[in-house]
Amino acid sequence: MGVQREKDGHRVGDGGPQDGGLTTGEVARRLGVAPTTVRTWDRRYGLGPDAHTGGRHRRWTAADVARLERMCALTATGLPPAEAARLARSEEPPAAARSRRAGPGRAPDRRRSRAGSGLRLGDVRQECRGIARAALRLDAAALDELLLAAIAEHGLVAAWTEVIVPTLQAVGRKWETSGEKYVEVEHFLSWHVSGALRRATPRTVADRPGAVTVLACVPGENHTLPLEVLSAALTERGVPVRMFGGALPVESLVAAVRRTGPAAVGLWAQSRTTASRPLAQHVAAMEWGVRGARRRPVVLTLGPGWAGQAVAGLARPSGLAEAVAALESSAPLSS
Repeated sequence: MGVQREKDGHRVGDGGPQDGGLTTGEVARRLGVAPTTVRTWDRRYGLGPDAHTGGRHRRWTAADVARLERMCALTATGLPPAEAARLARSEEPPAAARSRRAGPGRAPDRRRSRAGSGLRLGDVRQECRGIARAALRLDAAALDELLLAAIAEHGLVAAWTEVIVPTLQAVGRKWETSGEKYVEVEHFLSWHVSGALRRATPRTVADRPGAVTVLACVPGENHTLPLEVLSAALTERGVPVRMFGGALPVESLVAAVRRTGPAAVGLWAQSRTTASRPLAQHVAAMEWGVRGARRRPVVLTLGPGWAGQAVAGLARPSGLAEAVAALESSAPLSS
């Protein structure tokens, strides 16, 4: 740890701010885990600071943090926490540990090594790594805390675009390349993202005449998570939303539009096989209101399924921020 580098505004390699060490909260942010996880590892596995300072607040040195970094890396490979903690305390390199577990004269279990090699995240925000580790550990409490912290820190749109999506994509790549052994991780992460969006969103916005936005997946489409974050972002901005979720049948979609008279309708399609140009055109042509003052909704085709399925006269936002801006501008301001 003799090399010093800048990270989170402090130098790694010394004792932390003013050489007094890092607080538990600062260590958790640096590692991308929840503070409760750090405290649990301290209490349960003896991975706390080597030195104790006066007062109630414990301080973590560079050596203490390095030990926790080893713990994170080992648990991300699928090792049970107790075994990971033992190896982290002994400072045994993971490769040596695998050779030792393989036994004399036996080759390391390379299949297990590949399956537990962690997620390939690339150049992403530090929060992505913490969320990915919590998802791999199936650590519900840590995952909820990290997701809510990312949303609070960056806002819904940036947290989704820069933290959550890269992590979801990495998990998806992981199970695709490992014989679908990580499907449970993807489902676990998606479920907790959905829950975090609901907890981070203010209460439902009251209706305003002609200002409602209808959001629905097209028939046959069940990927609702992108629509959930769009709904949350619009609600955060005071736009009343009617969210209908996955695979809404055509007749139900038409009935919902007629009953709500929305300013805008967002139709999500993840796959080209579900995107329907005739359906989008039909919704865009719907009218309501008194004669001489008939209105039509603004229809947005959302999601990668609409690539190559452009509908004349209908907007196809390229991302979440653009979709939020378009739908927000279509909703009349309250008087």
